[in-house]
Amino acid sequence: QAQLVEAGGGSVQAGESLNLSCAASGYRDTSYCLGWFRQAPGKEREGVARIDPYSSTKYADSVKDRFTISYDTAKNTLYLQMNSLKPDDTAMYYCAAHPYFVFPRCTGKPIEDFQMRGQGTQVTVSS
Repeated sequence: QAQLVEAGGGSVQAGESLNLSCAASGYRDTSYCLGWFRQAPGKEREGVARIDPYSSTKYADSVKDRFTISYDTAKNTLYLQMNSLKPDDTAMYYCAAHPYFVFPRCTGKPIEDFQMRGQGTQVTVSS
């Protein structure tokens, strides 16, 4: 059974860093759109960063130049390196995946609407 498992969340001070990971298992050997989204209490879900097949990475304006998304194919693990964290980054962070060869293409789909997601990992940033 396909599964995404996040890790790496925690409580930090503003300006510090965290590196989230998302281990994927049980997936078919095909291409996927991959990404991270977050949700803070009382707020809408927000797409944070994504990697789409055959294209470059994309970031929300709120995290650009601070967060970096990457994927290690040997480990089947998605990462989100978060630097210069701010209190506004406090949220539950989820990784998500969607098969590329399913129509409509995931390249046009918001990350928070991807077919598969993990259970989430909490990030809390204090000032």
